Amino acid sequence: MFLHALIVITGLCLFEIITSVDNAIINANILKTLDNKYRRFFLFWGILFAVFVVRGILPFAIIWLAAPNLSLIEVFRVAFSGNGEVNSYLTSSKPLLLMGGGIYLFFVFLSWLFMENKRFAFRIEKFLKNRVKTFYLLLIVSMVLVGLLSYQHNINMLIAAAFGLLVFLGVSALKKHAEKTEKKLLNPAVGAWSKIIYLEILDASFSVDGVIGAFAFTMSVPFIIIGNGLGAIVVRQLTIKGLNVITKFVYLKNGAMYSIGILGLIMTSESFGVEYPFWLTPLATIILLAIFYWRSVEAHHPKLN
Repeated sequence: MFLHALIVITGLCLFEIITSVDNAIINANILKTLDNKYRRFFLFWGILFAVFVVRGILPFAIIWLAAPNLSLIEVFRVAFSGNGEVNSYLTSSKPLLLMGGGIYLFFVFLSWLFMENKRFAFRIEKFLKNRVKTFYLLLIVSMVLVGLLSYQHNINMLIAAAFGLLVFLGVSALKKHAEKTEKKLLNPAVGAWSKIIYLEILDASFSVDGVIGAFAFTMSVPFIIIGNGLGAIVVRQLTIKGLNVITKFVYLKNGAMYSIGILGLIMTSESFGVEYPFWLTPLATIILLAIFYWRSVEAHHPKLN
């Protein structure tokens, strides 16, 4: 049991860290324009908000959406009662949760692969960049395929997939707006409290990827809160270290996106009844982190090549 918990929490922590690298960079950029007292306020209260409010509430909200027949009190009781009771209460709802989360994560990966600017780790990434039509074609094909399979299993899974797609579109729009807002907030004349509020809202949007992906690791909410919380604290420490440390790892974002894509596929296939060992998702995350960490080291120290 201890080894199981350690593997899952370690995987969750690492996944949270690599998916929040962009968040840490934006935080560091904007915090450079603030006085020390405001930096300290954000780094202290920001950790409390990120860990105990955002990453503390989101897992319960996701379970409640997957099982709306439960009251909020029942959701909290079930979530802290252990995996056995969670599964007994959510047997019919678990596939919906996995489907919605899997579709969301997979489309996040495809959007990054086809549409976002990036440092190319592989030639295929450069080849696929800006192929917007291909992205939308894959989106449509994926939804049609999910619809056909859902019709054979549970038609409500198609509704869950559509909900995952809507969340993806909403979060993507929020992040794009954040990119434009960031440039304005780098102006030192902009008020400190406006920047702090912006950073907290941005952190909440970035946390969606980590919390949804966490359900590919485990259905245990306590594990998710601990793993994601530890990861969020590490991200804040990276923010303190600043861009000089963070930007050395130029390919970690690539690793995060491939990890998100794999978790999306795992969650989607699990929603149709495919079973995987508990250690698969943590192991996949650790392997991808190691690969792209080493690629980053090679890029920073060319003599190692």
